[in-house]
Amino acid sequence: MRQLALLLCLMTACIAGHAAEPAHLDERSLVLDGVTHRYQVFVPAGWTAKRHWAVVLFLHGSGERGDDNRAQLSQGLPPWLVEHRDFPAVVVIPQAPQGARWNGAVEKMALQALEDSIKAWHGDRRRLYLTGLSMGGYGSWQIAVDRPSLFAAAAIICGGIRHPNDNADLYLRGIPAGIDDPYAWVATHIGNLPVWIFHGALDDVVPPRESRQMAAALKAHHADVRYTEFATLNHGSWQAAYATDGLWPWLFAHRLPAR
Repeated sequence: MRQLALLLCLMTACIAGHAAEPAHLDERSLVLDGVTHRYQVFVPAGWTAKRHWAVVLFLHGSGERGDDNRAQLSQGLPPWLVEHRDFPAVVVIPQAPQGARWNGAVEKMALQALEDSIKAWHGDRRRLYLTGLSMGGYGSWQIAVDRPSLFAAAAIICGGIRHPNDNADLYLRGIPAGIDDPYAWVATHIGNLPVWIFHGALDDVVPPRESRQMAAALKAHHADVRYTEFATLNHGSWQAAYATDGLWPWLFAHRLPAR
């Protein structure tokens, strides 16, 4: 709660008048198919329109859904940013409505928030990055399959592609029915996207085998993949994941080819 309060203070200061904090949150909105969606953007310290910036799309988990444009700040990357205000990238933080998943219209909304933020904050299209946790991990795999050439690299935390133990409605759309190896299918369809996968070994919400099998499939596909499993952690492995030494240098070292 303290971290969320600090984030909200940053946002309020920004809205009140370009205030004191060198890094801040900007509250934004978009209209898609007649529906208004609000989202947050973390603007890094020292931002200037004189250069182009790396942009990270962060997808939250199921517990942060809603329409308050606040709950998605409470877990994962946003609290980490409170302690790392020198983070060198713009971060787009959309919020999925109650009951929704990161697919279909909600996936489209998240990608529109990303696109609008690239334009507003001088994003570098060669340095777009994808990350998500739990339901947002599933959403990250979904977007990676649907838009395989959009991102330079991804960090996916306690997600998967098949039905988890507790929620049969959470899975990756588009995998052909009856396919023998859905993990290999996903690995093929995300192309050359570098991915660092994280999971807690004791996770009883999303089975660790989801991440293990995706890592194995990507390795078999000769992809640039890393897999980190936290032996003592259950589902809430995102704090350890985002604090992993080397994650951000590894992620930001990747760039898409010039077009």
